Amino acid sequence: MKKTNILFFIISIAFFASCSDGFKKTKTGLKYKIIASEAGEKLNPGDLIKFQYKVIYNDSVVQTTYGTLPAFDMVNANGRHHDFSEVLPLLKVGDSLVTIQLYDSLASNPAYGVPRYLKKGQTQQSTLKIVAVYKENPATGKSARDAAFSDYEKEVMTFKAKEMAAIEKYLSQNNIKADKLNDNFYLQILEEGNGAKADSGKVVGINYSGAVIGGRFFDSNVDKAKQVAKHDLETFYFTAKESGAIQGLLEAITYFKVGTKANVYIPSLLAYGPQGTAPVVKPYQNLMFEIELVSVKDKTEENEELLQKSRGKIKPKKGVGLPKK
Repeated sequence: MKKTNILFFIISIAFFASCSDGFKKTKTGLKYKIIASEAGEKLNPGDLIKFQYKVIYNDSVVQTTYGTLPAFDMVNANGRHHDFSEVLPLLKVGDSLVTIQLYDSLASNPAYGVPRYLKKGQTQQSTLKIVAVYKENPATGKSARDAAFSDYEKEVMTFKAKEMAAIEKYLSQNNIKADKLNDNFYLQILEEGNGAKADSGKVVGINYSGAVIGGRFFDSNVDKAKQVAKHDLETFYFTAKESGAIQGLLEAITYFKVGTKANVYIPSLLAYGPQGTAPVVKPYQNLMFEIELVSVKDKTEENEELLQKSRGKIKPKKGVGLPKK
């Protein structure tokens, strides 16, 4: 009898502790806690929202939008598997949400994947705050998507202006003379070429070394000491203004002629943006590339093979880029 009472007492304490932390659970086992604001417009399925968030693992922030660009998403009645989106229909503008994701629950649905750093039996915590909601407006004919895109466009351009200002400050502090072009990047010509111009649509071949501005190199096709992921020292090919490289280089190369050597300073939004490229380039880091244009070719079947070979070796990523509907 005494042992039974003690066991009941222990179970009661455990149950009370699990309830008193203020967390509830969704159907997939996602633990969540809503920190309600005093007032705010309710979120409904079909609405688009703007929010800030951060993801914490082992007491370290592994991802955040605070200080950079807010995130945008659509409210869905069911949400994604074991994800904050399951709880969105319960929130209103101004509310904050804390969620705890379990590795095992995430792994039970491989369609959504599990973060590489998260191990079996572990959890990660996310916090987010709803900043704004965009709803359909039949009276004006303006859709939620149009309203959200307009806001997103302003956010991107404002943040890019901050990144360009940071690059300009770095150049000034280091007495580097470079031209701001199209308000998208800075170009420092070291040696002017006199060969063919890298017009839009041309297949261009470059020698390059890329670094974080004010930091270390992360890749090169002329110096293995500057490579993080080792690969052959071969000319890198892409299509000017179109595809095959980060957006900043796609545009910058059109200011080159064969033989030109220059340094290009690119804001993160036209480089690797919020994802970075591990392990050197962190999210939202501005980059510098040492570039020499070595060839300009027309698009042919033979040159398409050069492009395919370069894509397989470098695998360029895209940043946020300029807003497009």
